[in-house]
Amino acid sequence: MDDQTIPVTVLSGTLGAGKTTTLNHILRESGERDLAVLVNDMGEVNVDADLVAESSDISADEEELIELSNGCICCELRGDLLEAIDGLAREREFDGIVVESTGVAEPLPVAQTLTLGFDQGDLEPTEFYEETGIEPLEDCHLDTTVTVVDAHQFREAMRSDEILDDDGTEKHLGDLLVEQVEFCDVLLLNKCDLVDEDTLAQIEETLEALQPRAEILRTTHGRVDVDDIIATGRFDFEEASQSAGWMQELREPHESAEEEHGVTSFVFEARRPFHPERFAELLDAFPENVVRSKGHFWLAGREEMALMFNVAGQSIRVAPAGNWVATLPPEEREEQFEAYPELEETWDDEWGDRGTRLVVIGTEIDHESIRNHLELCLLTDEEMDADWEAFADRFPTFEAPEDVEDDEPESPEHDGQEEIGIAD
Repeated sequence: MDDQTIPVTVLSGTLGAGKTTTLNHILRESGERDLAVLVNDMGEVNVDADLVAESSDISADEEELIELSNGCICCELRGDLLEAIDGLAREREFDGIVVESTGVAEPLPVAQTLTLGFDQGDLEPTEFYEETGIEPLEDCHLDTTVTVVDAHQFREAMRSDEILDDDGTEKHLGDLLVEQVEFCDVLLLNKCDLVDEDTLAQIEETLEALQPRAEILRTTHGRVDVDDIIATGRFDFEEASQSAGWMQELREPHESAEEEHGVTSFVFEARRPFHPERFAELLDAFPENVVRSKGHFWLAGREEMALMFNVAGQSIRVAPAGNWVATLPPEEREEQFEAYPELEETWDDEWGDRGTRLVVIGTEIDHESIRNHLELCLLTDEEMDADWEAFADRFPTFEAPEDVEDDEPESPEHDGQEEIGIAD
């Protein structure tokens, strides 16, 4: 934590979770703190900003409140976000800045923007930076990322196939909810007064499985201790981006014991490829109580490229995860062996590093049944000797992304993920 710069808190959450209610509570209970607020809204009229102004002493006239409308700060308004925060930080010495993101925003790219500034290839410098050459975040730092979760609607949202429109980009509600939960320092489980104790405990187990690192706090009407989310010093980008439950399971695979409320996980590994048609048929009927599954897999007929598998709620996506190390020229392959000695330990003489490694997290999931169904999707001994190119393949085709490390098929999100449409 940098004591010399202004701490920034990013408040995320799906539509209706209670972000604005939480923000208004923070402003009312801020005491001696002098807080500034930036509110992002997708519409032309920034409704949330109006609600903040009406419910608190904060105002745009006093240059404490900035509105960013007609776009989302996780994508097209990233440069505007930097410029707006710099304007607040330079106006006066605030004790903290709170950024309330729109309900369709993903916190990871927002955190990237606030952490890396203009050192990103996909972020065009704003006119401010071009004219002044000043890096906007020199007077403040990202301090805490907070996700507000609606306890009353959580289970329905996770199972929902509702599509949200983020300025032309379609997002599944369940997928977005998982993204917001997996990247945060603090989880506010809001509207707890509308849910019974047993359900709250089950939701907390699910949240902990998705994001083991975050502190989970129960709230009603957004009432949270300000010290729990302002100037906490909790944010660390590397730790935050590598701390999702599925990554922890892939690093330390184990069969978790049945918990009181049935939230468990397991890792599936295989050293032969999936049959494309049988795997597609399995995904047509993938269990609804699997709330998260992620990793990389080997598909017969796709010997050059590893594919990433991503299940969140009712969204099922695949993406390129880079070429297998086995496809590299000998010199480059040796460099990978030197950098990652564990590769040689699991290397197959015929197929190299090709294989499948998936984590499955869910509520009351039948480990043995899902594992057996996955194993039935693998090629049989007879099929291993057949012509793999002759197998029907409904999966999308990809070109390998240049920026994905060949040896890291289970690395964090990459561009190019596609909703596979198999389960539609």
